[in-house]
Amino acid sequence: MISQKAKYALRALVALAREGESMMIGEIAAQEKIPRKFLEQILLELKRHGIVMSRRGKLGGYALLMPADQITFGQVLRILDGPIAPLPCLSRIAYRRCSDCRTEEDCEIRHVFAAVANSARDVLDRTTVADAIAGPERIAVGAVEPVS
Repeated sequence: MISQKAKYALRALVALAREGESMMIGEIAAQEKIPRKFLEQILLELKRHGIVMSRRGKLGGYALLMPADQITFGQVLRILDGPIAPLPCLSRIAYRRCSDCRTEEDCEIRHVFAAVANSARDVLDRTTVADAIAGPERIAVGAVEPVS
């Protein structure tokens, strides 16, 4: 399950991509029903990672720094929520051996969740903000059926 923070971040990025130009933080917050203070923290974190930029002044606000077709859901989730792995021994960025596991090669639980993790990563790392805007038919084609 993704955090509310990550969900808000993705909604804000979709809003910025749809707009195509900068938006004031208040506009995004009102349009996407995101608490303004929480959105400020989220956008600052995305700014630190080079996803969005901000400008001051009359024509200021936040805008995408990267093209929407280069911002993946997996990238955003890793920035805000950390590793995308159901078990610590399956994490690519925060690997940790499970303390109760005899060997990873013989762990039946790990094998099942490795398939789950790989499937999820495939969808998340291939689906961009632009794909999400384009609609369900563009979401990770050939991987998994989108949920309606």
